[in-house]
Amino acid sequence: MNAVLPPPQLFVRTVALRTHSGSLVRRLPAGAPLAWLTGDDGIVGWGQAARLDLSGEPPGTEPTDTTRFTAAARWVDGLVEKADVADEVGLPGTGLVAFGTFTFAPDSSGSSVVVPRVLLGRRGDRTWLTTVSDASGVHPEELLHPVPPLRPVGPLSWLPGSLSGPEWKDVVAGTVAHIRAGHLEKAVLARDTVADAGSPIDVRTLLERLRMRFPSCFTFSVAGMVGATPELLLRREGDEFTSLVLAGTRPRGATPEEDRRLGEELMSSAKDVEEHGLAVDSLRASMEPFADELSVPAWPHLLRLANVQHLATRAHARLAPGVSTLEVLAALHPTAAVGGTPTPEAMRLIAEVEGMDRGGYAGPVGWMDGAGNAEWGIALRSAFVDGARARLFAGCGIVAGSDPESELAETESKFRAMRGALTDDGA
Repeated sequence: MNAVLPPPQLFVRTVALRTHSGSLVRRLPAGAPLAWLTGDDGIVGWGQAARLDLSGEPPGTEPTDTTRFTAAARWVDGLVEKADVADEVGLPGTGLVAFGTFTFAPDSSGSSVVVPRVLLGRRGDRTWLTTVSDASGVHPEELLHPVPPLRPVGPLSWLPGSLSGPEWKDVVAGTVAHIRAGHLEKAVLARDTVADAGSPIDVRTLLERLRMRFPSCFTFSVAGMVGATPELLLRREGDEFTSLVLAGTRPRGATPEEDRRLGEELMSSAKDVEEHGLAVDSLRASMEPFADELSVPAWPHLLRLANVQHLATRAHARLAPGVSTLEVLAALHPTAAVGGTPTPEAMRLIAEVEGMDRGGYAGPVGWMDGAGNAEWGIALRSAFVDGARARLFAGCGIVAGSDPESELAETESKFRAMRGALTDDGA
C-alpha cells in the first residue's frame, strides 16, 4: 500500500510568448526532460515542483487493480485544490500541468507523476511559458538553467534481453496453443533488448530524432520512459474524448507497389482484423459507463507510419458530467491492444511467460492539466533510459492464427524506432 504525502501549495503562472518556429526540444536543459510532442507542437518541461512515485502493489494483486491510478488522482486533486494559478493563455496544457507514467502491471514499481518547475508549450500559432514556485512572486531558479547543445549517443553495445529470439518464439507457440485450447482469445506478448552507451544518454537527442522521424506520433519523455507512440489512449478537451485504437501490423514496403500490397494484405487479413476487433470491443466496453455519447466506426482504416502500417480505429465520445480523466484512464488500461482478451487471463499469462517486468512499457504515459484537459498515450516504441543504459521493448498481439516467426519479425520492425534514435549515424 502506497502512503501518499499531501502535496505542497504551488504558485503557477502561465504567460504568452512570441511564437517561434524552433524545436521545443532544443530549449530544454540537459538532465531529466519532460516532453509530449507531436511534430512542432506540444509541451516540454524541466525541474520538479512536485513529484509522486508509487511502489508496486503486493505480488498476487489482481492484474486489473487500479490502486496506482486512484492514488495519483487523489494526489493531483490535492495539488489542483491548493494551487494558486494565474493563466493568461487558457489553452489545454496551460496552468498547472502534471506529466505521468503508469506501469503496465499493478505490482510493478515505477508509476510517477511530475509537475515541472518550468514548462514551454506550443499549439499552432500560440506559444506559452509556465513557471511553478513555492512562494508567490518568485521565479524558479530552473528558469535560467543553461541549454547546452544536444550530445550524440556515441558507440553502443547491444545486449540480449530477458529471452532470446528462439526462446521467445517458443513462448509465442505455447501461447497459440493456449488460445486454440480455448483458454483465452488473445494475448499481447513483448520482448526486450538492451543498449549500453559509454556515457549517460542525452534524452533530448532521442526526443529530437524521434520527433523528426515520426512527426505524426506522440514523442514522450517522463521519468525515464522515452519513445514515440502512435497509439493515443485518450485525448480530453472539456467533455470531448478521443481515442485511437491500433492493432494489426505490417512493415512498410520498399516500393510504392510493395507498400500498397502489404497494406491491402493487412486490411484483408482475417487474423489481423480479428485482433483489431477485439481491441475495439475492449475500448467500447470500457467507455460505455462514462460516456453520454459514443461513436465507434464499424471498420478500421489504414494508418501508415515511417516504419510500419497499422489497422486503426478512431473513437469519439462525450463524457458524462463529473467523470475525471484518471478515472477514465484506469478503466481503459490495459486495452486488448496491449494486454489481451479476456484481460485478467491474458495479464496472468503475460506475467507467467514473458520472463521480464515491463515496468512502464505498454502502460499509460502523458499529461493532464488542472482544468481536466489531457493527452495520454500507450508507451509503445519505447525504452526505459537510466544513465548510460536503455532497455528497449516491442510486442505484438497473439491470436489463434499467429505464426511465431512472423511475430518475431514484427517485434524487430517495432524495435527499429528506438534503435534508430539511439544510433548516431541513423539519426
